[in-house]
Amino acid sequence: MSEHSGHHDSHSTKHASHSDRHAVHLKLVDRLRRQAAEVRRLTIGLDEVKLATPTVPGKWSLKELGCHFRRIEQVFGDRFDRLIKEDNPEMVLYSPDRDKAFDELMTHATEQVLEEYLCEREALCRRLENLPPEAWHRKGRHPEYANYDLHFQVEYMAHHEAHHIYQLFQRRVPLGKLPH
Repeated sequence: MSEHSGHHDSHSTKHASHSDRHAVHLKLVDRLRRQAAEVRRLTIGLDEVKLATPTVPGKWSLKELGCHFRRIEQVFGDRFDRLIKEDNPEMVLYSPDRDKAFDELMTHATEQVLEEYLCEREALCRRLENLPPEAWHRKGRHPEYANYDLHFQVEYMAHHEAHHIYQLFQRRVPLGKLPH
């Protein structure tokens, strides 16, 4: 009986660590949702003129940051698709300089761009939540990162976006009281 107990404990420990790792995946999804809500909060109640006017000379306006969030959602969404559907796909570096899709987004109303971003973000979160744990470790090849997989890309996205949310906050402050 003690041998069986030991075997069962070992199996339970292995299963728990697998569950714990997947819990980390789901926390990343929750983080992506909360960050999108923060983008919404920091841009709500401002008209197009305020959104499009830089509050820090030489730096992106709130509109430009919003278009960047939307564009990165597209770029990273494509990477997620490739990582899920292809075996070890090679990723291409993204450069925002001379990005025609970003320029196109800038011609749209900020509210429309942000609504599209929020819809795409929710669709991405639902997709990620429904992935089996092993799919989070499907590998790809990235020119800058040796250990590149879907989990890394999601975490990279969260950190990249957090950096820009801080910029959004800094550039929103001069426009008056922050919304709750």
